[in-house]
Amino acid sequence: MTQPLAYIHPDAKLAQNVVVEPFTVIHQNVEIGEGSWIGSNVTIFPGARIGKNCRIFPGAVISAIPQDLKFQGEETLAIVGDNTTIRECVTLNRGTVDKYKTQIGKNCLIMAYCHIAHDCIIGDNVIIANNVQMAGHVEVGDFARFGGTAAVHQFVKIGKHVMISGGALVRKDIPPYTKSAREPLGYVGINSVGLRRSGFSEEQISQIQEAYRYIYLKNLNTSDALTQIEINLPASSERDEIVNFIRNSERGIMKGLS
Repeated sequence: MTQPLAYIHPDAKLAQNVVVEPFTVIHQNVEIGEGSWIGSNVTIFPGARIGKNCRIFPGAVISAIPQDLKFQGEETLAIVGDNTTIRECVTLNRGTVDKYKTQIGKNCLIMAYCHIAHDCIIGDNVIIANNVQMAGHVEVGDFARFGGTAAVHQFVKIGKHVMISGGALVRKDIPPYTKSAREPLGYVGINSVGLRRSGFSEEQISQIQEAYRYIYLKNLNTSDALTQIEINLPASSERDEIVNFIRNSERGIMKGLS
């Protein structure tokens, strides 16, 4: 159902049961999946690909061109996965030649006033609280959680199942399954509550905790810590996720406990 006071470009592709509220503008080269609801005063620019059963609240701006002086008008996308909610006044910029897309996964909640810049890749089941500001080229793993007003530096990578405190300044990569807080941002333990809620067993949680003892608590350099983890801990997807994430980090990981 489209309200008569909304403008939808004739070349936009909307499923039959999409609801578009008054005073919303949807440009050409936009696709919106079944069951999605687009609130009033939303602007959806070319290149948007919005999945099924999404909810986009008033004031949001989806797929605006990147705030990047290198951008030359190339045709890129801003993708929003199924069942994702985007709250009031969120801005989501489309990609550049780096990835040709900005992408938010399925079942995410992006709260009011967040900014997600060009070429960010956000996993599934991610929750980003109010006013988080995310620079370009950031990558976020599944089930990550952001406290309000956190700011994330460009090219940072954030692992799966992390919890980042409100007001955090994220300058380094955040390894999977961890909690981070303080200023400068540092490791404050593993995200055991979040892991239990996601169905991790006590054995899995214990192994994750032991891995981070090598990394942060045993006075080993990073290379030696990873070697000791591979020698002393049994192989598992969680162990390998931690080791591979840290080994492949280009910015370096957040600091340990002080």
